[in-house]
Amino acid sequence: MIKVINALLAVVGGVGGIMFLFWALNAVVERLPETWEQRIKPYVFIGPAMLAVAVFLVYPGLRTIVLSFFGSNSEQFVGVDNYVALARDRDLRSAIFNNVLWILVVPTLAVIVGLVVAVLADRLSPRAEKISKSVIFLPMAISFVGASTIWKFIYDWRVAGREQIGLLNAIWTALGGEPQTWLQISSYRINSFLLMIILVWLQAGFAMVLLSAAIKGVPDETIEAARIDGATEIQIFFRVVVPQIVSTILVVLTTIVILVLKVFDIVFVMTGGNFNTDVVANRFITELFNFRQFGRAAAIVVALIIATIPVMIYNVRQFRAGETR
Repeated sequence: MIKVINALLAVVGGVGGIMFLFWALNAVVERLPETWEQRIKPYVFIGPAMLAVAVFLVYPGLRTIVLSFFGSNSEQFVGVDNYVALARDRDLRSAIFNNVLWILVVPTLAVIVGLVVAVLADRLSPRAEKISKSVIFLPMAISFVGASTIWKFIYDWRVAGREQIGLLNAIWTALGGEPQTWLQISSYRINSFLLMIILVWLQAGFAMVLLSAAIKGVPDETIEAARIDGATEIQIFFRVVVPQIVSTILVVLTTIVILVLKVFDIVFVMTGGNFNTDVVANRFITELFNFRQFGRAAAIVVALIIATIPVMIYNVRQFRAGETR
């Protein structure tokens, strides 16, 4: 408990120190001659921000990389043994496979749902459009833990003969089926797909907002020209609208991919990584807190960083390309 308090005090002190430094530097610069003030002031504004990034992001990242080459107690240097052990870990390979499934399924479904809602809502009256979009976007205000708790009730199971309080089992038994422990069905990774639905539910609103704005930015002249040429609404959508919003679709996809690479809360709350539902981020928590393998946990973080960097670079390039258009 004392360590936690000390860590919190260090964070608060660091933030307060950076803010005080910015105020002090700004006060000093304002007393300089105007020529020097104009030259130095930009660095005064960006300096504290760069310092904060260095203290709270760069240093912890470098420290994590260093610790990944040490043993479980972070004292004995073991080289690449942690990475070799992780590469041979069958459970970690299963977690990586699950992560790949999440990357393939969640961004795709979230974009499809968001795009469908954006297109359909655009055809409603302004009032109905606002209401429908608000309902779809509402899950974005819920934390991952809160959403997982909600969906845990949906997937809840009771033995046959008892009233099923889980929505899915209530529907399933009403149709004549037997109650199922949905989150324990590992065949064909059914339980993993059920967990993915939660993240799709959470991110569909995010995709809808960005794609709706992009659709509204499509010039009406191109759509009217296509209608005059005899194109159907489906042809207009796929051949006129989609090509003009493809950059936004890619940005939404890559943003959700980055989120999926770090997904942890849903798996931790719903299954704890059991029944073949484990993912890489949850594996990190297991290594760190359950097994006390600090070196391996750091190695997992480094692997996640390496996997995320290419996606982030691609996302930044898409943003820049969109700004130049």
